[in-house]
Amino acid sequence: MAAEMATGGTNQMKKRLKKGLLMVFTGDGKGKTTSALGLSLRSAGHGLNVCFIQFIKGSWKYGEMDAVGRFDGLIDFHVMGRGFTWKSDNLEEDKAAAREAWAFAQNAINSGKYHLVVLDEFTYLLNYGMVDMDTVLSALAGRPSGMNVAVTGRDAPKPLMAAADLVSETRALKHPYQAGITAQKGIEF
Repeated sequence: MAAEMATGGTNQMKKRLKKGLLMVFTGDGKGKTTSALGLSLRSAGHGLNVCFIQFIKGSWKYGEMDAVGRFDGLIDFHVMGRGFTWKSDNLEEDKAAAREAWAFAQNAINSGKYHLVVLDEFTYLLNYGMVDMDTVLSALAGRPSGMNVAVTGRDAPKPLMAAADLVSETRALKHPYQAGITAQKGIEF
């Protein structure tokens, strides 16, 4: 009996390990994108393909873009947004770009090419109504069984967090901006 339970437990563990996860990194503190990048590097370190899609950050130069370039062939990095949407001069163009980026992400998720797809700063698209919440949740629920998806951004909507297998929240207890220290190369970008 104990051996059967041990075997059954092992089989259940193997099934769990093969399940693709939906992970959410949210909160008002630093480290959400950095967490997703660390996860991407971990996957690439095992020879697993990653698609990292940035939805908001636009064309500003980030150190992580150069770093992931060193994993050419394992990490595909795509900057899809038009920049910081809340400073937009054309919200309709932003919405169209968001819908195109989401379509691109859906193709990546369903392609069978990737172990992990990161939707960086995706919570903003949901919170601003740029993409439909129910459509997104349905697509994420219907993703291939081994597909892992990580979503980052502040204020993750409750329905997204409820659907997730893992939710991590960063909290801002202290930030250098509060002391007048500007963004620094290698730290913020």
